[in-house]
Amino acid sequence: MSNYNVLFLCTGNSARSILAEALLNHKAKGLMTAYSAGSHPSGTPRPEALHQLELSGIPTTGLRSKSWDEFSAPGAPHLNFVFTVCDNAANEQCPYWPGQPMPAHWGIPDPAAVKGTPEEIARAFSDAFRTLDRRISLFLSLPLATLDSLALKKELDSIGKK
Repeated sequence: MSNYNVLFLCTGNSARSILAEALLNHKAKGLMTAYSAGSHPSGTPRPEALHQLELSGIPTTGLRSKSWDEFSAPGAPHLNFVFTVCDNAANEQCPYWPGQPMPAHWGIPDPAAVKGTPEEIARAFSDAFRTLDRRISLFLSLPLATLDSLALKKELDSIGKK
């Protein structure tokens, strides 16, 4: 397969899933297309998440908080992978995804939940970004075309623990 579609899920689709979508689209350079969504979207990405992306030289144009219903509706992109990046979304009943994409849970602490100084909040967003960056780099290094589904599932679950 020449292009894989990846959906990152989180409850609010305002921070972690937005970071993951932008990171994968930036790093995959056309080999993959990333999307993000939430079960209860906040309606807007967190300014701290957008700032973290801008600091890293990653475009933020077009990023928006959206419902996961968009990706189970007719005409939605065919999904190859669905990754939850927050524990709340991992425990929710997800919609039916046509084509049975490969799921994995990559839980990341919620930087939007951090209370503290502006520096502490910025550090939480930076930490989430670095963890996602590391996991996405590992994901991109997998020989996807040569792994059977069981081996691939094990690899994806392993990445979620790194």
